[in-house]
Amino acid sequence: MARVGQGWDLHRLAAGGPLRLGGVEVPFDQSLVGHSDGDVVLHAVADALLGAAAAGDLGVHFPSSNPALRGVDSAILLAKVAKLVGERGLRIGNVDVTILAERPKLAPFMAAIQNRLAELLEVEPARVSVKAKTAEGLGAIGRGEAIAALAVALVEVA
Repeated sequence: MARVGQGWDLHRLAAGGPLRLGGVEVPFDQSLVGHSDGDVVLHAVADALLGAAAAGDLGVHFPSSNPALRGVDSAILLAKVAKLVGERGLRIGNVDVTILAERPKLAPFMAAIQNRLAELLEVEPARVSVKAKTAEGLGAIGRGEAIAALAVALVEVA
């Protein structure tokens, strides 16, 4: 049996870099603002996996009301989510992520993000797809005020 989950996250940008996307540091003059490190890619993937496992969302497992999680590296959260998926008798089939950002240009970082996600999820890089799109100048993303990520995950009974 296979199960599918989807995840989405958006954070606003603020002055001061670097930017963290998919567990990779991207040189940029802005960073994402969030309770944790604001890594929208890792948050979207974690929510997709939790959805596929019918295990709630990031806020259920890592509430923003917990001061111990202030500024936490989202890679730690995603690794815990991947472990939870395994503990539920599921294995990750594949993950597909789309990053929505007007800038910076992310093409030079796609392979590094793919490999870092694969490492955190303990899967082969071929099971991870990462793409980037712009918002064509529309809305908060298009104005360069925010970055978002969409993710879909397939899990299978192990």
